[in-house]
This record gives sequence, C-alpha cells and structure tokens, in this order.
Amino acid sequence: MIKQSILALGLAFASTATFAQSIVDYEVTVTNITPGQTFTPQLVLTHNSDFLLFQLGQPASEQLEILAEGGDTAPLTEATANMSTEATTIGGLLSPGQTASTTVTGPSQGGFLTVAAMLIPTNDTFVALNRIRLPTSGGTMYLVPAYDAGTEVNSQSCQHIPGPRCGGEGYVEGPADGDEGFVHIGNGFHELGTEDAEGFEILGPQTYDWRNSVARITVRRMN
Repeated sequence: MIKQSILALGLAFASTATFAQSIVDYEVTVTNITPGQTFTPQLVLTHNSDFLLFQLGQPASEQLEILAEGGDTAPLTEATANMSTEATTIGGLLSPGQTASTTVTGPSQGGFLTVAAMLIPTNDTFVALNRIRLPTSGGTMYLVPAYDAGTEVNSQSCQHIPGPRCGGEGYVEGPADGDEGFVHIGNGFHELGTEDAEGFEILGPQTYDWRNSVARITVRRMN
C-alpha cells in the first residue's frame, strides 16, 4: 500500500511538472502611438526569469546599446539564446499610427516576455516591455514609455542618428562624451538650434517630440 501511494504521488508530480513546461502560442501586437517617431524592427522574446533587459538607473548592456543606437536586434537574440523559448524580430519599420503583430511560443505557466525596438530619429531611445509575465489566459494591454539607454549624448544631430531621415552613424562602441551612463525614462526632443558645429542638421521637437507613452502593446494567449 505504501509503495502504491508513493508511486501514485510520483506520477502526479511528474504530470504536474510536464504540464508546467508545456508550450503555447502568444500573439503580440505593437502599435506606434507617437506623432513623429518610427520604430525599428521589433524584438519579441519569450524567456525565463533569468533575463532582464535593463534596470533603470543602471548602465545598459552592450547588446541593448547596439539596439538603442542602431536598431540591431541580433546581438540581444544571440545573448539570450540559453534563456529564451523563442526570439523573433518583426521586420520593417513601424511608422506613427501603424500596428504590427507576430505569434511566438512560450511556457504555459511561469514564462516572461520582452519586447524592444529603437525609436528613430533619436540618438539612443528605445521602447520596451521589460520582463513582463506571460498571461495565463486571455490578454493584457500595456501602454509603454520610451527609455533612453544613456549611452550617447542626446544631441538630436543627424550626424549621430541612423535611419532614412538622417542616415547618420548608428552604434559606436564605447562611452560617449556627455552621455548619461545609465538607463532612464526618455525625455523627448528639445530646442537645440538648427545645426551642430559641423553643419549637420539638428532635429527639433515640433515634429519629433513625444509625451510618454509611445506604444500600445497587447499580449494575448492563443490556446
């Protein structure tokens, strides 16, 4: 009788563990709600609790710096390979008012989601959902602010802003003079003149400023 009870308990525990590790689909929908900023391709990552994209007040990782300054999601995808269930990037630029969706797999219980993309034209501003819990049923909507990686001075100069509007440089390795040195809430565009000392255009707030939030992101469990 004792052996049978132990066996039954072991089978029940194994069944519970198997259920907890089952994989389901989640639909992730990103809407750009800024008047003048564009999102670079959006990284969508399901993962375990070991990964955190950033901490406010702490320096950005090199992989986040690369995304925030140049829009490249590949280094983050590679760096999280041993912590992620699935990592995908929604290709193409997401203009103001536009929506993009993708479906990713993730744990049915205990999983997390991170979404990230650069805002262009900016120096090092990005939008992100940072390690939120995947829903166990239904869906959840988030209004998401812009963050500044703190890795590049916010000159608003086209010399240092990549993308179709400016065509300037993206990621530059190492610290930059005048950068903040830590991740913080993005504080938009300001009046800094019309051109920098080298004659490059400085972008102004009339077109490119925002007031947080900058994105609406919906996460919906599919099954």
